[in-house]
Amino acid sequence: MTKILLLCSAGMSTSMVVKKMKEAATKKNIDVEIEAVATARFYELLDSYDVFLLGPQVKFQKAEFQAKAKEKNKPLDVIDFKDYGTMNGEKILDFALNLKVQ
Repeated sequence: MTKILLLCSAGMSTSMVVKKMKEAATKKNIDVEIEAVATARFYELLDSYDVFLLGPQVKFQKAEFQAKAKEKNKPLDVIDFKDYGTMNGEKILDFALNLKVQ
């Protein structure tokens, strides 16, 4: 099972994206755990997840978080703002899973 954590400013706006990603995973029969939290919890949860996605609104934190994630061999990137805005759960799920493979 792949564990994906979405990070945003308050952990609220991303909850709808999480729902859409979970729906896409169910349709594709993919075993994942997906959660959304505020960026303030990143360091606390770094060891508990496999892949990290930042909401577009917090992309300014990418360099800082990516450096720490890289130390643990864990991928981290920013969700495309169009996919985020349209709540394209399938595309965001594929993006996260492809990050893990790299």
